[in-house]
This record gives sequence, structure tokens and C-alpha cells, in this order.
Amino acid sequence: MTAETIAPAPSLARLANDLTRDLMRPNPRIYWADLIATAAVTYLSLFVAVTARGAWALVAAAVCVLALYRAVSFIHELTHQRRDELPGFHLGWNLLIGVPFLTPSLLYEGVHMLHHAKDRYGTARDPEYMPLARRPLSSLLGFVLVALLAPVGVILRFAVLAPVSFLIPPLRRWVIAKTSAMTINTEFSREDFDRAGKAPWLAQEIACWLWSWAVIGLAAAGVIPIRAIVIAVAIYAVFALVNQLRTAVAHYWENDGSMMTFEGQFLDSVNVPPPALLPFLWAPVGLRYHGLHHLLPRMPYHNLGRAHARLVGHVPADHPYRQVEQPELVPALRRLIRKVR
Repeated sequence: MTAETIAPAPSLARLANDLTRDLMRPNPRIYWADLIATAAVTYLSLFVAVTARGAWALVAAAVCVLALYRAVSFIHELTHQRRDELPGFHLGWNLLIGVPFLTPSLLYEGVHMLHHAKDRYGTARDPEYMPLARRPLSSLLGFVLVALLAPVGVILRFAVLAPVSFLIPPLRRWVIAKTSAMTINTEFSREDFDRAGKAPWLAQEIACWLWSWAVIGLAAAGVIPIRAIVIAVAIYAVFALVNQLRTAVAHYWENDGSMMTFEGQFLDSVNVPPPALLPFLWAPVGLRYHGLHHLLPRMPYHNLGRAHARLVGHVPADHPYRQVEQPELVPALRRLIRKVR
């Protein structure tokens, strides 16, 4: 036997990196074109939803939910792509989407990367993990439905807690630790207090505070109809619900809290690849390849499909890489519900 014959197969992470090394650089033109087009659809459909009546208003609201969902989903890319490779994109996204919809990137940057840390994933220190498959069905229902309160949460965070916390230092520390992160693990607390005192964070937080007060003031003065506020809040709530359903099937949520290997983290994650079509709507900006994303966290969203195709073409049908695939949202939810029961 030759050494080549008995050499162990490369790890899945090594294989994925070797096959896709040329796909790791983001294309700024794609990012900007996608963001600008998505933002335009979001604002146009929102305008129609709050000004039209009947079926047209409902159709526009549905379009706005999906467009807003796609627009906000770029926050995930902000945490993984270097600013020098996407010049101005972080600022542009916050101006177009983050601040107007009270979801600035400060809520995700400095937190999401902890979810990818080898010594945190799936443990009590992971901000984005909850062992849902090991908990009763009521926990899963609560996890999904609490998303409907998201618009109330962001209004309280930036219109109330932000200005008050600047006046009360002990409250400020609690606001940073417990209300300044998009998390799943309710026990998680932010510890990067220095970040909250720097210009990027303060600019986003103050901008959201002033914007929220401006909207509330214009609504109170009758300049913005209350109907428009109610519709916008409803659209935000439904978008958050759709995102929570997607989150529920992003992992298998079976870990018992112990540390996992890198490939174990992948096997606890989910891909929903083609030929399924609907993930383009409910898992946008590359989120349909969540398992692959955990193998290649820096892979730009627009190259994940090509990377997946290369891996599928390289490995056999029974390879571990193929084990994390689900056909669609509903089957994936059914699997989770069966596991819970």
C-alpha cells in the first residue's frame, strides 16, 4: 500500500476550504445593488401598504414583509465581512435599514461571532443557542410567538431605555448587557462595555433614539396617521415571526450544553438547498445554507450556492455534508416538533 492509499480523508472543514478558496472574497457591486434594490422595494411597498385600501394594501404589506426581512438579513453579513472589502457598506446599511427600522448593527456586531466560537457553540455561553429539541413543545411555541413582540421591544429599547440610561449609569450597564443584542439565549449578557462607549455604537444608538422620538412626535401631531404606524408595526412583527420560524430550523438544537467539535457544530446545523425555491423568500441572503455557513463563516452570501454545488459534486450521497439537508421549511419544522414530542 502506498502512503496515499492509507492517508486519512481530509476533515470536512478542510475539504470545504480547499474546494472554495477562490470564492471567499465579497463582491461590493453585488452587495450594494442587492441592498439598494431591496431597500427601494421595502419603502415603496410600505408606502403602498399604508396608503392603499383592500387587496392592494394586503399585497403590498406581504411584499414589504419579505423585502424588509431580506434587507434586515444583511446584518448577518455585516458581522462576517471586513469593512475594507465592502467600503461604506456598514454605514450605508445602517442609514437605509438599521436606524429607520430600529435594528442597528450594534445589536449583532460583537455578539454573533460568539455563536461561531468553538468553545461557546451550543453551550450556556452561546448567545444564539437554545436546546429546543430537548425542551417541551410549549418552549418551542413560546420561542416562535415571542417574536411578535419585537416591534414593542425595539421601541422600548431606543425610545425609552436609551435616553434614560444615559442619565442613570447603573441602568446603562444593564441596558448594554441585557437589551443590546439579538439573542436566543435569555441568560446571555454582553460584556463588551467598552464597545458601547465608542463612536460607532453611540452614533447608531443616538440616531435610533432621535428617529424614534421624531416618528412618535409626528404621529402625535397628526402628521403621520396612526393607521400608518399600526401597519408598519404589524409588518415588523410579521417579519420578525418569519425570521423566528427560519431560526427554529437553522439548527437541530440537540446539543446538551457540552462543547462540540467544529464538525459537530456543522452537523447540528441545517442546509435547505435547491431544488427548493421558497427558501429564497424565508431564508434570504444565504441563510438557506446555514450549515455551510458554519463551515465557512467568511464566505459571502452570493457565493454560498456555488460553494454548495462544488461540495455536492465532490462528495458521495451518503457523505456527512449531505446529512444536514432539509427539503423545505414545513418538513424541517415537523422534524423539530417530532423531536420535541
